[in-house]
Amino acid sequence: MDDGPSVDAVSQAQTTPHPNEQSLTIQLNNHSATAIVSAQHGGRLVSLCVHGHELLVSRESDPMRHGCYPMAPWAGRIRNGKFTWLETTYQLPINLPPHAIHGTVFDRPWTPTPNGLTIDLGALWPWPGRVESSFSLQPDAFHWKLTAYADQHPMPVVLGWHPWFRRNLNQGAPLQLGFRANKMMVRDEAGITTPRTVDVPNGPWDDCFVGVTQPVELNWPGALSATISSDCSHWVVYSEPDHAVCVEPQSGPPDAVNLGLAAVVRPGDPLERTMTIRWHPVAKDNHTG
Repeated sequence: MDDGPSVDAVSQAQTTPHPNEQSLTIQLNNHSATAIVSAQHGGRLVSLCVHGHELLVSRESDPMRHGCYPMAPWAGRIRNGKFTWLETTYQLPINLPPHAIHGTVFDRPWTPTPNGLTIDLGALWPWPGRVESSFSLQPDAFHWKLTAYADQHPMPVVLGWHPWFRRNLNQGAPLQLGFRANKMMVRDEAGITTPRTVDVPNGPWDDCFVGVTQPVELNWPGALSATISSDCSHWVVYSEPDHAVCVEPQSGPPDAVNLGLAAVVRPGDPLERTMTIRWHPVAKDNHTG
């Protein structure tokens, strides 16, 4: 998949310092869209406005529930925040009791670089490492690349994105999700993904899927049509909320480190994944609202 060129902070981005904040907001513009990435707020895409339509849930006090944020060095839940790696057991802080969720970078400030943003994995993760984030805005798409690096020792890593797409835009009908997958991974009584798979049942879902037919379609009849695609192997779809649908490409499933499905990142051997959100406006003669 062509993830496009990385953002050039001089030629493509308008950077606006925020008083009392130690970072920047990066704004990308073209004739069809505006994308705003906040380094201060977890390196997330806080706004994606396409042909006058804001696609993402606006900022809320809970950092888990708005915009589109990177997840690293794990995505989704780790059961009870505990895992064993190379015969040593590690305990992570519990941020969604009784589990640890979404990694260590979605609620911390990132640092701007000439090519995007970067962040270390923090003191809560057992191994030193970092993630680099680069992105670009094209006339019909937003491209995003994440790369995880190990500084000293091999470590398990899952990379992913957590977009909150609005069900309703400022015109037209509610979001229709065009989603097809070969199998769904079964969650147990604790809500944790297991290796067992089943045929995909009818939604709503808060589940992980494999064999996803891409691109995943996001259609707001009468307003906008979009897709999301990625080189990730697993996808979590959260379609239970009334106001939003989350379609989350991940390089491994929730609890991947306990399932033996996390990638191993070594010094000099990083993990890289890409995601693209692509769009086109609905033709005027097809408008229904």
